[in-house]
Amino acid sequence: MTFRARLAPLAAALLLAASGGASAQDGKVYKIAYIDPLSGPFANVGELMLAHVQYAVDDINAKGGVLKGQAKLQLLQFDSKLSAQESQSALQAAIDQGARAIVTGGSGSSVVTALVQAVNRWNQRNPGKEILVLNHSSIDPELTGKACSFWHFQTEANTAMKMKALANFIKKTPDVKKVYLLNQDYAHGKQWASYGKQLVGLARPDVQFVGEALHPIGRVKDFAPYVANIKASGADSVITGNWGQDMTLLLKAAGDAGYNLRYFNHSAGSVPGTVLAVSQAKLGQLTWVAEWHPGQADSPRVDALAKAYKARMGKDFLAPRIDMTPRLLAAAIDKAGSTETVAVARAMEDLSFDSVVGPVRMRGEDHQLLLPQVVNTIAPVDGKTVRTGWEGTNYGFRTEAVYSGNELAQGTDCKMVRPGG
Repeated sequence: MTFRARLAPLAAALLLAASGGASAQDGKVYKIAYIDPLSGPFANVGELMLAHVQYAVDDINAKGGVLKGQAKLQLLQFDSKLSAQESQSALQAAIDQGARAIVTGGSGSSVVTALVQAVNRWNQRNPGKEILVLNHSSIDPELTGKACSFWHFQTEANTAMKMKALANFIKKTPDVKKVYLLNQDYAHGKQWASYGKQLVGLARPDVQFVGEALHPIGRVKDFAPYVANIKASGADSVITGNWGQDMTLLLKAAGDAGYNLRYFNHSAGSVPGTVLAVSQAKLGQLTWVAEWHPGQADSPRVDALAKAYKARMGKDFLAPRIDMTPRLLAAAIDKAGSTETVAVARAMEDLSFDSVVGPVRMRGEDHQLLLPQVVNTIAPVDGKTVRTGWEGTNYGFRTEAVYSGNELAQGTDCKMVRPGG
C-alpha cells in the first residue's frame, strides 16, 4: 500500500475536522487558512504538515480556544499545488471565506514569498481586514531579511541559522574534505548552496568545493547522472537542500551506484520516506538540522506530545515547530486581548513562548523565531546513541550537537515597515 493510500483515512478525518470544527453557531470564530501542497509530488509533505496544524488547532479549541473561551479557531485548507499562482488563488479564496491568518511553508520559499507579497498588497488596500502569514518551513533568509514584512512571521530557523549549525559540526569532522553542492533550482536551493560555501568555508578553510549543480524541483526521476558527476568530482560529501522525493531519489541513485556519500541537509530527515531510503541504500550518512528529532534523549515534553498526537492522528509526530505555529498565534491573540490583526502582530513581536522544545522567542526586529537546533544523523539503531528505529526500519537518529536559537542568531537586513509609521 502506498503512503498516499495509507494516509487517505487521515486526510478524510482532517477534512471532516476542518469543515466541522468551530463554526459560527459555536460563538466567535477565528479562521486560519492552511495553504500547502495537497496533490502532486510533495503531497505527502503537505498532508503531514496539515495533520500537525490540525492537531494543534483542535487541542487549543479543546482547552477553551482563545480570549478566555470567547473564540475558537477554525482551520480551512487549500492546495497550493506547489505553485505561486495557485497559492495566490487559494489566498483569495481564503480571504473570501473570512481567514485572518495563513499557515504555510511547505511549498517552497518562492511560493511563500509570492504569498507574502500578495498579503502586503491586500493589507495595504484593505485596512481593518488585514491578514497574517505564519511560515513554518520556508527558510530563505530574505523572508526575514531584505524582503521582511510586518505581516510575516517565521517559526522555523532560517537557512543561515541551520547552515551555521552544520558548519559548526563540520568543523569537528575532519573526514569531510571535498564537497559538492547539489540543489534544487529555486530560491532556497540557491541560498543553501551559497550559505554552504560561505559558512562551511569559514569554519573549514581547508575544505575543497569540487563542483556545483542545480536541478528542476520535483521533476527529476533518476538522479544517476547527477551522482555520476558527483563521483567524477571526487567528492566525499554533498551539501544539498533537496527534500521530499528529490532527496529520496538522490539517496537511491547513490546507493545503486555504491557511493558512500555524506549529505548535509536542512530538514530532510523529518520528511516521510527519507529514513526508509537511507535504510534501503545501506550507504550514505545524512546529517540534518531540526528543533528536535524522534528518539532524542531528555525531551519528555515532546515525547508526551508525540504520544498524544499518534494516539489521535494515527501517525508519527515529526515537527514541533509546525504544531507550535498555531499555538504561537493563539498566545499572541491572548496577549493582545483581541483578534484584530495589527494588535495580534504587535503582540507576537518579541513574544516569548514556553514550547515543548524549550523557551523560544519571536525576534521583533525581523519576525524570526529563535528556537533550538539539533544536528543529527540518520544511522542504524545501536541501543546507545540511536535508540529508536523509524519508518519500520532499524535506522533512527543520532544526536551530534545541540545549539540554542541565540547561539545561531545572526544579524538581519530587515527594515521593518510598520502600520502607522
